[in-house]
Amino acid sequence: METPKVTTERIREYLKQGKRFDGRKLDEFRNLTIETEVSDKAEGSARVKLGDTEVLVGVKMDLAAPYPDSPDKGNLMVTAELLPMSSSRFESGPPSIESIELARILDRMVRESKFIELEKLCIKEGEKVWNIFIDIYSMNADGNLLDAAGIGVIAALKTARIPKYDEKEEKVVYGEWTKDKIPVKKDTPLSITFHKIGEQIIVDPTQEEEDASETRVTIGSCNGVISSMQKGDHFALSVEEMDGIIDLSEKAWKTLHAKLEKALK
Repeated sequence: METPKVTTERIREYLKQGKRFDGRKLDEFRNLTIETEVSDKAEGSARVKLGDTEVLVGVKMDLAAPYPDSPDKGNLMVTAELLPMSSSRFESGPPSIESIELARILDRMVRESKFIELEKLCIKEGEKVWNIFIDIYSMNADGNLLDAAGIGVIAALKTARIPKYDEKEEKVVYGEWTKDKIPVKKDTPLSITFHKIGEQIIVDPTQEEEDASETRVTIGSCNGVISSMQKGDHFALSVEEMDGIIDLSEKAWKTLHAKLEKALK
């Protein structure tokens, strides 16, 4: 069995030649499959497979008081759980730094893009609004959970139905849904992560490639308009590298967006 160092060196050598072990180009994603309405308990749900990486996303709603700084808008909360069944690297217990970071990056992607029209989720200003809870679960971790989960979040939100609200009893009737969807904008944001290995920039790394990565940048964008950005790991990126990543993000968005729209038809 090769040591991690030898594997990393081989990955770098291949990337110098514009090659990857699975035959993909540096800017090519693995096979993507998207299923929606996989849960009959959630308001919206999606299962996303990106290569051997698999995530499950659920959307639930209830009623609560609005946040003090946004009395006329609904609330949004994103959580992620990296399950031990999906990788021997994950352990049960309190949320790990990795799960917290994943949830925050995707929360920012949705929130800063204004994808959800939160003002339309207000029932009574300052008193009662809809809460949207987005829960992310890793089912199998083979690299790039961030982008797989981001696709799942958008797919679940776009197909979610608002539950029935009994105005007389002032409570949600769980298990019964209206015909209304969560109010989202037509323009669809996506989260796309770029990794630097040696001198090369790649998308959608396998777990081995992710282990060899020196630094990463996740960009939340929609059709060339960037709404969020998060850098991970310790190594720096040059201005030229960032310019290249931003250019690549628009191309990658178009590729993933086309696949998402096809899956949701």
